[in-house]
Amino acid sequence: MNSNTHFWKYPSILLTGVAIANIGDWIFLIALNLTMLDMYGSPLAIAGLYILKPFATLCTNSWAGSMVDRLNKRRLMIGFDLVRAVLIFTLPFLHHISLIYIVVLVINMASSIFKPTSMVYTTKLIPTEYRKRFNSIQSLIHSGAFLIGPAIAGLLFLITSPQMAIFGTALAFGVSSMMTWILPDLEKKTVTVDESIHNEQLTKMTKSSRSWQMIKQDWQLVIRFSRQAWNVMLIYFLFQILMVVAAGLDSMEVAFVKEVLSGTDSQYSYLVSVAGIGLGVGALVNMIIVKRLTVTILLTVGAIGFGTGYVIYSLSHTFAGAAVGFFVLAFFMAFMNTGFTTFYQNHVPVDIMGRISSIYSLVAAMMQILSVFILGLTAQLWSISWSVIIGSCILLGITLVLALAVRLYMPMSPPEEAT
Repeated sequence: MNSNTHFWKYPSILLTGVAIANIGDWIFLIALNLTMLDMYGSPLAIAGLYILKPFATLCTNSWAGSMVDRLNKRRLMIGFDLVRAVLIFTLPFLHHISLIYIVVLVINMASSIFKPTSMVYTTKLIPTEYRKRFNSIQSLIHSGAFLIGPAIAGLLFLITSPQMAIFGTALAFGVSSMMTWILPDLEKKTVTVDESIHNEQLTKMTKSSRSWQMIKQDWQLVIRFSRQAWNVMLIYFLFQILMVVAAGLDSMEVAFVKEVLSGTDSQYSYLVSVAGIGLGVGALVNMIIVKRLTVTILLTVGAIGFGTGYVIYSLSHTFAGAAVGFFVLAFFMAFMNTGFTTFYQNHVPVDIMGRISSIYSLVAAMMQILSVFILGLTAQLWSISWSVIIGSCILLGITLVLALAVRLYMPMSPPEEAT
């Protein structure tokens, strides 16, 4: 019991940092949207902020994995938290939209590199038998931030301004970097024979040639691993496609609620709150029963429930029906995310995890932009209702294919869950 308690010391610190950063993210998102609306009075200016996130991924993820897998993960996490803190702090002092977009783009680029870095560090820190439990708690923290972040933002707006809330977000990322600084340095200093030969070859080239050659070899490594572990990457890629279609459907939510359901802005906010409650309840139930569930069950049942929730929402003609769909999809998303994260940590080698996630995220970002465009064009040429219905049915079909692939092709998992 004492050893188990001692083990959770550093994971608890990591989870605390994650919670602070996630709450800060939500406060930042809402405060920045309101600031942009106050400054320019244009919904288009806000829409531009949402395009920056996948664009940032396109800018970084072709090379970010090479850096993540080779450099000290803890130092990178501290550095990117501090970079985001400083850049966020400068935003209220900027008064030109192009400068704001540039700074937000760099913040998103830092976030897109931070994500695979954090995944690799977490995988190294958490032993296999504790991962399901850790991921279920992390899912609960994400859902809690989804509820607490907007609530804190609303409270801050009552007593101060969105600009002051942005300063608070900068402080949150600063505190998160301090929490990471407390964590242990897990990097191994050993170098294999193949790596020493590879490094010797690279030193003979110019700096630009070395960089290009390294990135090229890393892409070849990812392709080679994808062919060898085709069953693992099939499941991984199906999940990425699932989330891409979901992102496209999410971009249609406001229009669907207001034009198909004849809802108001406040009713849309209520639906978002219902989704937050569903995610919180799902994460809580997941954390309680996760020891009794295998990764296969978490991933398959979670994915099918997630897709079913979208179909319920898309076929709804009433506000209550849409609320049921939102609750269902968010509830099962907690199980699906825990299952997928644990699957990824257990079956992708930690020394190439950064390169795998970065390169596949690059492909997913391009597909996401295409998904949003196609669903938006379909809604424009046909109808919003049918666009969402077709997209939801496609999403449910992908979840069924994913569940079948998990059942047929998932490799045997390592021993699960410590007592």
